[in-house]
Amino acid sequence: MTQICDIDAIVFDVLGTLVDEPGGLRAAIREAVPASDDASVDELLTVWRQHVEREQQRIGQGHRPYVNTDIIDAEAAGRVADHAGLADPATIARLATAGRRLSPWADSVAGLDRLTQQFPLIGLSNASRATLLRLNAYAGLRWHQALSAEAALAFKPAPEVYQLAIDATGYPPERVLKVAAHAWDLRGAQATGMRTAYVQRPAGDPPTNSDAFDWHFDGLDELVTALS
Repeated sequence: MTQICDIDAIVFDVLGTLVDEPGGLRAAIREAVPASDDASVDELLTVWRQHVEREQQRIGQGHRPYVNTDIIDAEAAGRVADHAGLADPATIARLATAGRRLSPWADSVAGLDRLTQQFPLIGLSNASRATLLRLNAYAGLRWHQALSAEAALAFKPAPEVYQLAIDATGYPPERVLKVAAHAWDLRGAQATGMRTAYVQRPAGDPPTNSDAFDWHFDGLDELVTALS
């Protein structure tokens, strides 16, 4: 297991790892379509998430030129509106910016505050620069630096996105710890040589038996304690 002396900087995923992305999107959909029951909200959330995942994959495969998440989220909001019969432009526009209003998990803010006293801390997200700025302010996330994949004109798990964070730290990748609740994200970081820590979240992507991450934690408090 990685020891504290092996790590010089920490890079955090944001969406799902530090903020409740599914819960925030559900709340935004329910606000836009107040008559929806839980099953209908879940169905509309699936419409949203499938569009985002599909379009990011198409961009990664070279089937679509890069566009940032502001554009993809606006498209997703349009698809949800079509399915729900929404026609009010202001409601649809507010729904499109739901990613800027995601609440942090209960341990996120305090955990980051503790870690910033010990390590250079970077947030690395597929969210656009504008969305990441507003989300950090809304959720109260404290960083030394926040990086958007938009700077690489790509989305994780493209290696050039992780390289943004490695370059920003100034350390070799084996001295940089990537923290995420998504195994697919950690696999991408691992492929660039970064150390990896999986943090369990309700809506994450858990590791499989074939994954060999350096650390597994049940929550952020557990990770902070191990690094302290």
